[in-house]
Amino acid sequence: MSEPLRVGVVGVGALGRHHARLLSQIDTAKLAGVYDTDAARAGAVAAEFGTRAHASLAALLEAVDAVTVAVPTPAHADVGLAALARSRHVLMEKPLSTTVAEADALVEAAAGRRLVLQVGHVERFNRALRGAAAYLQDPRFITIERLAPFQPRGTDVAVILDLMIHDLDLVLEIVRADVSEVRAVGIPLLTPHVDIVNARREFTNGAVATVTASRVARERTRKVRIFQPSGYFSLDLGAGNGQFYRLHADWKRREAGSLEEIVEVIPIDAPEAEPLRLELESFIRAVRGEGEIVVSGAAGRAALALAHRVAEAVSQSQLAPSRP
Repeated sequence: MSEPLRVGVVGVGALGRHHARLLSQIDTAKLAGVYDTDAARAGAVAAEFGTRAHASLAALLEAVDAVTVAVPTPAHADVGLAALARSRHVLMEKPLSTTVAEADALVEAAAGRRLVLQVGHVERFNRALRGAAAYLQDPRFITIERLAPFQPRGTDVAVILDLMIHDLDLVLEIVRADVSEVRAVGIPLLTPHVDIVNARREFTNGAVATVTASRVARERTRKVRIFQPSGYFSLDLGAGNGQFYRLHADWKRREAGSLEEIVEVIPIDAPEAEPLRLELESFIRAVRGEGEIVVSGAAGRAALALAHRVAEAVSQSQLAPSRP
């Protein structure tokens, strides 16, 4: 068996601490250190998980083969480019960067050095979506609701980059076609940025997706509904389960008196696992050449570009004259 991959964590706030926790538990990885601009926080996390708090990003990069990056979004490009320049593989938390130009620079830097650049769209590893994958076939209409109570973390950007980008990535992965049109409305409520958005995307293959994201809801909701010719999915990403409804193969021959008698209900489930752990394990496999990159830099760039199209549509809707 080859030596464990030396991985460091850049940024050990609420999310980065979980990166460090899980990396300290994964056999194929060695948590080789952490770095945070808050030295006290870095020291506490390092002590908790038996590793070293490095005094600088450069010092951490010297000690690792790869990094996971969980710093605020505006710092993603600078940290990622510094790591790639030192030939270190990078798992970047979502969104890949703030601007598409920054995303392009990251993707090009990784490609030029043949390094793994993976983006932390952790919902790809959600149990409900893993279970639904076997039944997905030519989705035509998708609706997603992602609602969350307000919290200060993430409010340095609009809710489009904070929460909705998860679902923009999911829709692109599920439909696998180019977006032909974007319409959206949104407003700021508690921050200077947009806090609630509804967006509609039309695709070149005829599929349509509507997504609502809010960070000012009273209760947390993460629901996905997918309609396709072979049936209908109702998925709860929070619970990690759902149902797939489809007609029985012999439904025409049945003398059914109710819908329940002709519709087959298939429980959607998959093995229990922490999605972030699955994401980190997939990154390690990709670096070691043992698996594909699940969410590539190019995929992260595509989700970011779509997020900016949504933001532009929101801006256009705000400029439109109101009806008398």
